[in-house]
Amino acid sequence: MELLTGEYRNTLDEKGRILFPSKLRNELFTETEKSILIVTQSFDRCLWLYTLDEWKNLSSKIMETASPFSRQNRLVLRTLIAPAQEVELDKSGRLSIPQSLREYANLTKECVILGINRYMELWDTQTYAEYLNENDENLKDAAEDLRSISL
Repeated sequence: MELLTGEYRNTLDEKGRILFPSKLRNELFTETEKSILIVTQSFDRCLWLYTLDEWKNLSSKIMETASPFSRQNRLVLRTLIAPAQEVELDKSGRLSIPQSLREYANLTKECVILGINRYMELWDTQTYAEYLNENDENLKDAAEDLRSISL
């Protein structure tokens, strides 16, 4: 799989479908395989989108280390694993976002899809703008913490 990067803007239709960017479709799926993604909640009021292989890898690692006897582990399992749903792109390349996940991420009409290496995020455009604005100082601090990376 190629690295997934880019910021794409599309509109959610009245049935909760969004046109999935063709660049990402072409990088993720061959013509012979089903175009299936796992969609789940993330921690910032957006949705995470994974290919089946990436999701199996991530979810199995989480399940191997998480204990149902740990309050914090249960919170992660309930937030990330439990709401995950398998969604297949339709013939027109649209992804139908389940109602519960649309509500969680406050998806209304205008949306942003971000390619972040091995997964993608789906945001409501306004929520994403607010998130970036609220975290401007945190970004500077986070970037400073990466100062040991040499190019």
